[in-house]
Amino acid sequence: MDDDAVFKALADGSRRKLLDRLYERNGQTLSELCVGLDMTRQAVAKHLGLLEEANLVSSERHGREKLHFINPVPINEIAERWIGKFEHRRLRALADLKEILEGGSQ
Repeated sequence: MDDDAVFKALADGSRRKLLDRLYERNGQTLSELCVGLDMTRQAVAKHLGLLEEANLVSSERHGREKLHFINPVPINEIAERWIGKFEHRRLRALADLKEILEGGSQ
């Protein structure tokens, strides 16, 4: 796995938004992913290409359609390597506290 490619791909908010949309509903076409975004079709295709290079997205042809699927493995490997070595319980407790203090949940 190329950590640099994964971090580069995740550094962009537009690419994270595409990953979020694929997480919500996996197997979308380029046209479906473009709906509601303030980006051109070409920009979305370019972002998807970078996500594919980082192995965060894969695509599969179904007839004339090309479907895109999220691949969570590289993100999990990053989490295991970079986050897992810290004490997960303490980090979770801090994240919960931050959410409560910001009014996210009570």
